[in-house]
Amino acid sequence: MDSLSLERVAAILRDIRSVRVLVVGDVMLDRYISGSVDRISPEAPVPVVRVDAESFAVGGAGNVAANVAALGAECRVVGCVGKDSAGEQLRSELELLRVRTDGLVVTDERPTTVKTRILARRQQVVRFDHESEADSAGGLAKALADTVAELGVDADVLILEDYNKGVLVPSVIAAAAAGSRARSAPTVVDPKRRNFFEYAGATVFKPNAKELADALGDFIHPDEPDWMEATRSRLACDNLLLTLGERGMALQTDDGKLVRIPTVARGVYDVSGAGDTVVAVVGAALAAGARASEAALLANHAAAVEVGKPGVATVSPEEILDHARAFHDALGD
Repeated sequence: MDSLSLERVAAILRDIRSVRVLVVGDVMLDRYISGSVDRISPEAPVPVVRVDAESFAVGGAGNVAANVAALGAECRVVGCVGKDSAGEQLRSELELLRVRTDGLVVTDERPTTVKTRILARRQQVVRFDHESEADSAGGLAKALADTVAELGVDADVLILEDYNKGVLVPSVIAAAAAGSRARSAPTVVDPKRRNFFEYAGATVFKPNAKELADALGDFIHPDEPDWMEATRSRLACDNLLLTLGERGMALQTDDGKLVRIPTVARGVYDVSGAGDTVVAVVGAALAAGARASEAALLANHAAAVEVGKPGVATVSPEEILDHARAFHDALGD
């Protein structure tokens, strides 16, 4: 495995504080209703949850933006929210996390995406989703593309975070690509199946193992350089970063090199949000001048910190540096 010195980790994290990041994609509001269960309903064989608390968090592309902001970078987000109270709540939650929300397009064509989780004694009882998965079209798609074109001119990197909720349609993807070319800014893509092959020219294309296997309709071979290079070429990206869960990551670079990055997590409590952390760190690090391999190694440390926290969480530069230091100490470096 390639290594990243502590001095280089510190330098990249320092330089991230001066970059401007534009995150484009499907923003969501996560709603948690928690309580206790001590009886079954007389109306149906279901538990009765006595509600004690309600809380909110940002999800989807919003969580990527939150992770970017937690690194100290300036972050704006482009997405759409409904003309509803959930949209106002999502905007407020993002602003509390120091994410600029002037790129949010408000529409009455669809609701704000809300994932509501009912929890009893920290166990999820049920989740219900309030959303539209239809592709944006007409005036909404144009408004999103125009917003990307307007805000992209000031970005040092564009991160495209797709959750198949309709924001990243071809016209919006094209606007992001044009903006990145105009500024010679890198683009990082976290894809989903619907528009998987629309991101030609991405600096880093980051699917997970299941997403890539589903898109190709075949088994994946992350340890075979020829297969990884052929796949990178087929996807027309500069660098293919394949996340493999407990097996770490595989990076095929534009110079034909395969870098296998084993996981460095010391304890895994919850993998929720780990992919968002990876794409946020990779994007911010590229904007700070890191090579793709350096950005992936830094993101590996960040993901190890994130999965050690319960639920979806952000990671601070200090936590990443501390983890990298502990990793080097364990190796005797």
